[in-house]
Amino acid sequence: MKTFRSNIGKLYAFAFLQRMLFPMAIITLFWKDHIGLSLSQIMLLQGIFSAATVLLEYPSGYISDRLGYSTALTFATILGTAGWGLYTMADSFGDVLLAEILLGISLSFISGSDSALLFETLKEEKAEAVYARIEGRMNGFSQTGEALGALFAGLMYAAAPLLPFFLQIGVWVLAFSVVRTMKEPPRDAAIQAHSHLAEALRVTRYAFLENRRLRAIILLNTVLGIASFYPVWLIQPYMQEHAVPIGWFGPVWTGANLTVAVFALASHRAHAALGDRNSILLFLAMILAGYFGLGLVGGTFGFLFYYLLTAMRGLRGPIFLNHTQVETPSANRASILSLQSLSFRLMFIATGPLVGRLADKVGVQEAFHYLLYAFMIALPPLAWLFLRNIRREGQG
Repeated sequence: MKTFRSNIGKLYAFAFLQRMLFPMAIITLFWKDHIGLSLSQIMLLQGIFSAATVLLEYPSGYISDRLGYSTALTFATILGTAGWGLYTMADSFGDVLLAEILLGISLSFISGSDSALLFETLKEEKAEAVYARIEGRMNGFSQTGEALGALFAGLMYAAAPLLPFFLQIGVWVLAFSVVRTMKEPPRDAAIQAHSHLAEALRVTRYAFLENRRLRAIILLNTVLGIASFYPVWLIQPYMQEHAVPIGWFGPVWTGANLTVAVFALASHRAHAALGDRNSILLFLAMILAGYFGLGLVGGTFGFLFYYLLTAMRGLRGPIFLNHTQVETPSANRASILSLQSLSFRLMFIATGPLVGRLADKVGVQEAFHYLLYAFMIALPPLAWLFLRNIRREGQG
């Protein structure tokens, strides 16, 4: 019997390499100091990055379901290598924009394909029950990769601003060599529609209209994700605003990603101990406490409150992915996972540039202060909707 178990180790390796992002710990400083962008332009840039991802987020998931998940991941690594390569020649907003568009398209082909390949591999091996644990390990490898990549990023940037980008190209070449050896498990055939567009619309109706549980999962997951995403782009200028030494930037970023990794690995145990209701209440408390500290406490060590948000991110990921996978038909698994990512990207496109403008106007710390109140208003009703629908699932 053909075995697909080797995919699991290769997905661990790919998760590690994909997120071993040497430039990430200093990227905002690179944009500000080397390219000359404002915070408004940086958040606009990330909004455009999200738009590029959105344009192919669902189509890429649909294509992955039809052509194969390993094929999608191979294409993604080629685009990622090209995007980081462009960064080594960038000297304007337009150059950075083109690089970010390539990286956004790359991410759209990874989004959903890696998790879908994992679930289908476990399904073929009759081991779906351990999906949440393995997904948590994938997240752990992912965040560990980013943590290690960031460790000396500040020192590398101080020595040669382009050095992290050249190293990044080599990492993506290695990622390409890994995904080329993955095996594609057999899957259920998709339900035939009159056209690919009709099939895509049918899957969208299922996710957002027909399946109330899936809709509630996607909505809450989107806002929880946004809460942990704004600080990714604001924490570096926040630290600069509070005179944190440049040599700390790499270790701080490493600490943040190790926090995500540790809590992702513990996610399935925490969920088993707490259940859905207490897990969601914990997520809300961590978000509000994190933004309270960033916005109202501040200071040189105020960035430590960011770790509450990265811890929440680690706990949340495997739990919500497991809920989504359970509600998703095999034939359209990557499509629906991409729809979930699409929801997140659309929200960032709509709000990210506004947050950047706010930070430029009032300062990064005060922007975090205002975001505290925004999440106090937005999160409770979405949490209630999620828990009501999950309880119905349990009763059914």
